[in-house]
Amino acid sequence: MDKVVATALEAVADVPDGASLAVGGFGLSGVPNVLIRALYERGVAGLSVVSNNCGAMESGLAVLLAAGRISRVTGSNIGANKEFARQYLAGELEVEMIPQGTLAERLRAGGAGIPAFYTPAGVGTQVAEGGLPWRYDGAGGVALASPPKEVREFDGTEYVLERGIRTDFALVRAAKGDRHGNLVFNKSSRNFNPLAAMAGRITVAEVEELVEPGGIDPDAVHLPGIFVQRVVALTPEQAADKGIEQRTISAPEARGTVSH
Repeated sequence: MDKVVATALEAVADVPDGASLAVGGFGLSGVPNVLIRALYERGVAGLSVVSNNCGAMESGLAVLLAAGRISRVTGSNIGANKEFARQYLAGELEVEMIPQGTLAERLRAGGAGIPAFYTPAGVGTQVAEGGLPWRYDGAGGVALASPPKEVREFDGTEYVLERGIRTDFALVRAAKGDRHGNLVFNKSSRNFNPLAAMAGRITVAEVEELVEPGGIDPDAVHLPGIFVQRVVALTPEQAADKGIEQRTISAPEARGTVSH
């Protein structure tokens, strides 16, 4: 089955207002910027987003966030996104913050058809006991807090019950993909992209390099095409457009010194 769609706008044409989205990426790595920009151009609003973070440096999901198009975020890291923090504290944005490993497993479990699982992460904290502020009232108070979760003991250790995550759509970015939707991810972009793709009922992948079926060694496939419904091939310029979140430069050695 050829799953290639001609344009990003066409690939997200049926995403409605109020849809839930699982979005891949880790910092600025592996973020489906082209698909996110297409959603922005369509004017889709009221989105519930599940992602490790909500964009940075005016890229990724930060584009939708700054435009007021996101109503709820489930994630594990705010990072340096000042607009995210402002909207959250002002009561404009509902936010469910959960441990990063738990987020990863909730996405994977949802995609694997597992409705819930037990984990020790969060036991004895507000993650399990409830009370985490999901939405502020804009005046310093909490308008909506997280509910308590079931805690159960196994072999003398307590575990908290976490629900698997399924979303209406998923947007991901891969280094390579074929027309059947088989995908390969590069380094840290593999952290959340495959899991987000699994969680979406309709998954759209933008790929930096599109190859014909058979062009990827089966042993090299990170995500089978069964989880992907649409593929968008990026232009060379789009594929090369990659930001650097934090640039670190080492101080040059003093002239005349010898390094051992």
